[in-house]
Amino acid sequence: MNLYDYSTINKILTAHGFTFSKALGQNFIIDPSVCPEMVRNLNADEKTGVIEIGPGIGVLTKELCKTAGKVAAIELDKRLFPVLEETLGEFKNAEIIEGDVLRLDLNALIKEKFSGMTSIKVCANLPYYITSPVIMALLENRLAIDEIVVMVQKEAAERLCAEIGSRDSGAVTVAVNYYAQAEMLFEVPKECFYPAPKVDSAVMKLTLRKNPPIDIKDEKHFFAIVKAAFSQRRKTALNCLSGGLGISKSAVSAALKAAELDERARAESFSMEDFALLSEIL
Repeated sequence: MNLYDYSTINKILTAHGFTFSKALGQNFIIDPSVCPEMVRNLNADEKTGVIEIGPGIGVLTKELCKTAGKVAAIELDKRLFPVLEETLGEFKNAEIIEGDVLRLDLNALIKEKFSGMTSIKVCANLPYYITSPVIMALLENRLAIDEIVVMVQKEAAERLCAEIGSRDSGAVTVAVNYYAQAEMLFEVPKECFYPAPKVDSAVMKLTLRKNPPIDIKDEKHFFAIVKAAFSQRRKTALNCLSGGLGISKSAVSAALKAAELDERARAESFSMEDFALLSEIL
């Protein structure tokens, strides 16, 4: 069954009365080189358990099942269940789990579905509208996973993989790099999807850190500082921190001077160590 072929896809979807949902960001991969390359970068074997988010019609799922010991694919759209039963029927190591990945207890899922596996990874073609929430949920919950390979909107991948202190960096850049090492793998043009989205995509890899790159006493406060600093990208860090944290400009100015940072600078020029020092001072 060739799930990269237009006529095959349409035949299957028509048989099950399926129509695409723009609200769920449903765009299925039709380029036969993309999914195998994603799986190759995941470094999975028979002792690997993989969580897939949003399997669609099972194109990526099939490739994962060829190498991983077990694939648990989380799907929100119930209409795709009979489609997936047909497309994944030959694979006994695939299990479709109904639910919203942002609401499921992923720690419990890992314990239940991947007993005996030595490595747990995440692989997905993420809908654009939930990219950051899903990635941050995977990282902040400190799940027993070691790698994440995901396809996201190209612009999002560039920000997530940007160097901290560069113009492309943002609050999410700092957050992601606190938990993992981010790497851009390859770009995926919009023509590789059916139906084709309006923008290009890119595949990125997150290798989770065993320990954060900096020592933070209060993570909640640290991330509040980061979020406030980037709250209005065109304004200086002084104004953003004052407004975002609800403290006086004089107090923020004093903190910036103590950290030897220019109060006229924007947050995008700060390093992770700068944010850590500001967090302690404030």
